[in-house]
Amino acid sequence: MITFFSTPKPFRGHIGIIQRNAIQSWKLVHPDAEVILFGNEEGAAETAGELGARHEPEVDRNSLGTPLLSSLFDRADRLARHDRLCFLNADILLTDDFLAASSRLTHMRERSLMVGRRCDVDISQPYDFSIPDWGQRLRSMARERGRLRPPQWIDYFVFPRGLLYQQVPPFAVGRPGYDNWLLWKVRSMRVPVVDATQVVLAIHQNHDYSHHPGGQGGLWRDVEAQQNYSLLGKGHFATIDNSTHRLTPTGLQPNYYHWVVQARRKTLALGSAAWFALLGLTRPLRHKLGLRQGVVAKVQSEKK
Repeated sequence: MITFFSTPKPFRGHIGIIQRNAIQSWKLVHPDAEVILFGNEEGAAETAGELGARHEPEVDRNSLGTPLLSSLFDRADRLARHDRLCFLNADILLTDDFLAASSRLTHMRERSLMVGRRCDVDISQPYDFSIPDWGQRLRSMARERGRLRPPQWIDYFVFPRGLLYQQVPPFAVGRPGYDNWLLWKVRSMRVPVVDATQVVLAIHQNHDYSHHPGGQGGLWRDVEAQQNYSLLGKGHFATIDNSTHRLTPTGLQPNYYHWVVQARRKTLALGSAAWFALLGLTRPLRHKLGLRQGVVAKVQSEKK
């Protein structure tokens, strides 16, 4: 069986609706599925009590009050009732295909990390889980109206207890970089990273970013984002394309494409390093010829 854990935003307005939708879907994955909500945000305790989740208000935070990923992972590892853990964002809807995939993988490769791409869907109202075939209807709606996001958008992580205990740096939750680090870390441990996109439809409920004064762009540029980038470090980056395996309807298959992805990334890195080395060598000549500013402008435009 499985323990889900997450740290929600305050339960207000639209974000409150979609978080309640998500938590109910996790609870319905299996009668014995456990859900732990970390943090003391507005409405968390009341929602946990109403929906049958476990509320743990204490979580380590950075100087700006944002929960730290290291605290979530270590506390979940110690507190969970089950030996299979799933960290996921509190706006992700799951159906019975999730547990089926996780159970299959546990039998094949218990020591592994299961991830998958998400499908973005507009949902503005409480979802009706009383319908007997709610999961099938939800998946049909997502396939018809949803948008499958690229492999760098990673919103759930399934792994065995102990795999990442006291291994995770103090990333700020809700800022970039930590998801890419988690995939890199597990790969570096020579543990299979399994892409379950073909058999799991993880549904992300679209929302705005009014909780941040800078909007969505601010989440990628603010001081907490910069701290996450620093923790990410050079080369400690992977996406779902770097998964070592893929879980398919017929079984677990090696993902040979991840070697292509690795080679391409290294080639781009070498090309970039060579280009900037050339700029350094030719700077005096370019300065004399009045070309320096033009070259810099060209590089900046290519980055955009």
